[in-house]
Amino acid sequence: MEKVTLDAAFDTFDEHWSPRLAAELNGQAVKLAKLEGEFVWHHHDDADEMFLVTSGQLRIELREEEDVVLDEGEFVVVPRGVEHRPVADEEAEVLLFEPAGTTNTGNVESELTKTDLEEV
Repeated sequence: MEKVTLDAAFDTFDEHWSPRLAAELNGQAVKLAKLEGEFVWHHHDDADEMFLVTSGQLRIELREEEDVVLDEGEFVVVPRGVEHRPVADEEAEVLLFEPAGTTNTGNVESELTKTDLEEV
């Protein structure tokens, strides 16, 4: 067992939209990411995705529903199949919880797609 200190883990990288693997449990991955700007519209066919904001603010834009705005300490679960786009007007630090092996851009391939995640 290893204790993870979120502040220290986030201090190990600066890249935006490049999630890091913090832990795995029961087939799920705990990922940390720094976000700023707009991500790509995408969905995950087989995975729900949880966004927990640890610092800053994040807006989850949705095609068919009202956007969800998350402040520090708030989270939302985006159900599988729901098209969404995370947007951070200023840098936000986010913990993601989703099935291991879930690609960050879901059904879309782009320059932001990450398949081999670095560990923190």
